[in-house]
Amino acid sequence: MSKAGKKVDLDQIDMDRLGDMVTSNPGTIAFPHTVGGAMIKPEDKGKIKGLAVSAMYEQTDMNMKQIYDQMQLLAQQAKALQDRVDVSERIYQAQMNFQPLISKVYHLYELEDGKDTLSLIGPKEWGRSKPFKKYIATVKLLADHTWDILEKGEGTI
Repeated sequence: MSKAGKKVDLDQIDMDRLGDMVTSNPGTIAFPHTVGGAMIKPEDKGKIKGLAVSAMYEQTDMNMKQIYDQMQLLAQQAKALQDRVDVSERIYQAQMNFQPLISKVYHLYELEDGKDTLSLIGPKEWGRSKPFKKYIATVKLLADHTWDILEKGEGTI
């Protein structure tokens, strides 16, 4: 006993429709062309765009934070420079009984009469007798003739 297969009626086959389902370059079709082929699913374009927008916001937030941090640093540098100018002006209006030398450390004090004076003697070197009202800052003369503030005292600069 042999089982015969079902006969195929060739007249009923639409060759044009089958031709649309076959390609000479199978890598260009949007569906698997063999039974063992990889399953290809259409992508959810809304999901792709949503992930891309999320990544874009994360990246721009990171860049904005970096710019903000740089601005903070520049603001701190500008404040330090302004403090240097302020103390330099104050020192050049103060009493000095010597010629200050570049890269040497000095100390700025406010006297009892409200005038400032520049001294070679540090605030901890005076002992019990202090001939000043308050200690302003310890400074160093820079090559550009501005003064670098090494330590701030109780006086405002």
